[in-house]
Amino acid sequence: MHVRYSPLSQQYADPDAIFEEMRALVKSGDFTLGKVVGEFEAMFAAALGVKHAIGVGSGTDALKIPLRALGIGPGDEVITAANTFYATVGAIAEVGARPVFIDCDDTFCMNVDQLEAAITPRTKAIIPVHLTGDVAEMPRIVEIAERHKLPLVEDGCQSLMGEYKGRRVGTWGIATAFSMHPLKIINVWGDAGIVVTNDDEMNRKLRLLRNHGLRNRDEMEVLGYNSRLDSLQAVVGKWIVRQLPDIVTGRIAAAAHYDKGFAGIPQVRVPPRRDYTKNVYLLYILFVENRDALVKYCIDKGIEAKIHYPVPLHLQDALKYLGYKPGDFPVSELHCREGISFPVDQHLSHAEQDYVIETVKNFYAGKN
Repeated sequence: MHVRYSPLSQQYADPDAIFEEMRALVKSGDFTLGKVVGEFEAMFAAALGVKHAIGVGSGTDALKIPLRALGIGPGDEVITAANTFYATVGAIAEVGARPVFIDCDDTFCMNVDQLEAAITPRTKAIIPVHLTGDVAEMPRIVEIAERHKLPLVEDGCQSLMGEYKGRRVGTWGIATAFSMHPLKIINVWGDAGIVVTNDDEMNRKLRLLRNHGLRNRDEMEVLGYNSRLDSLQAVVGKWIVRQLPDIVTGRIAAAAHYDKGFAGIPQVRVPPRRDYTKNVYLLYILFVENRDALVKYCIDKGIEAKIHYPVPLHLQDALKYLGYKPGDFPVSELHCREGISFPVDQHLSHAEQDYVIETVKNFYAGKN
């Protein structure tokens, strides 16, 4: 059996409705920040229950532009999680600030016990990352941030519709970034991102900054970026955002089926599942013994298993200037050695998942 990783061929198996709306867009010539972009932004904001959604060019821009709107720049520090994806630190570096890491725990979210000690007079913001689809301990993070008068910019790129005790990702900070890269929960046909906020002034600044800082066609209020959500991508976004509840429900169900199947394998450790968070499982990661051999075994058996992420972020060549060394973030480093990712999405069949589970069992039983 072949178990693919990406569900895109199934998700977009019948794209005729999207093409019809694209044909209408082509006839209108409304290609840049047009009507369809506003429609998609309104739909996205309504789905999350927030006041404003601002479409931008990528998930990375969705992190960078709020930092810029907050006035963060050279000499400033921004605290984030040591196990995050490259884009989080890339956005911090793009505005000239310095990333400061704290370790994660087995939920893949930042260890809040380490947060306050990382705050210095140069700290100007905190970016909690809701990695893999779970949700960081936001009440504690908010309390610390408010006490130190620090803004929160949530990195929600992997946790669209995630919740902490019923409160959604995207409603805790001054702004929240989401990615619509093809492998995200809401995905379009290329790179795109969206920022949400309940703050009217942040909304105003974000809309300025994504479009060269233009107040109108002829007046530039600030120096900004060319980071507009393409109208063609907004057409795809409108089509897929309507399916958001079913997508999330399907991912949660698929993860639960895996959890039950893997629970009895001694060499496999399922991450903690907190009953007060809604994990939307952008990634399904297990901690396993003999990880690299298991990955090869699964691939040889037709399962597209992956590793997220094999090299610790703080040890990447690009971040040597930060001065971190092996052992500084032991949990993040352990995850890089033990983590394996299996396909998880609304299109997976139980037969495919059972084959994955049986394959893992066979590996540890020594079967060829």
